Amino acid sequence: MATVAYVRVSSENQNTERQIFEGYTVTKTFEEKASARDAKRPQLEACMGFVREGDLLLVYSIDRLARSLQDLNNIIATLTAKGVAVRFVKENLEFKQDSANHVNELMLNILGSIAQFERALIKERQAEGIANAKAKGIYKGRKPALSVAQVKEVQEKIKMGVTMAKLSKEYCISRHTVYKIRDGEYVLDQA
Repeated sequence: MATVAYVRVSSENQNTERQIFEGYTVTKTFEEKASARDAKRPQLEACMGFVREGDLLLVYSIDRLARSLQDLNNIIATLTAKGVAVRFVKENLEFKQDSANHVNELMLNILGSIAQFERALIKERQAEGIANAKAKGIYKGRKPALSVAQVKEVQEKIKMGVTMAKLSKEYCISRHTVYKIRDGEYVLDQA
């Protein structure tokens, strides 16, 4: 039986020092610097692939694992179905296969809902801040990846039959951007 830790912060400039597991002997730690809005995180996937039946997965806090209640429940269900126990240190909650603790499940859903709500508030405040900055003329948005001339070049090459993959690579843009150019949806003026 191994004791494994999953540690996550949202961005590169944050540190993981506050996520400590006092009293546990951790055999392997998976550390990630990525937003929890996406369940497809490389270190989380590696961690979930690494743990085996009988292992204990330590996570400092519920919001370190997921910000969506659905993702949170799916991750826990996947892990416990493998026979892995999941323990949230800060909240003192543990989940195991065939060990229904209705109080823990209630707390998980309440705290998971709060994390999801908090994420929605952050996004709402961010959108309001951007709208206010745009109204004041101080927010211009992200610079377009391509100039007007480059967009015209891409459009011409599409007409000539150049593949989306080749254009994506040549101009260092995503295929999605190439498709937007093709469909006339690419916006040069981001302000």
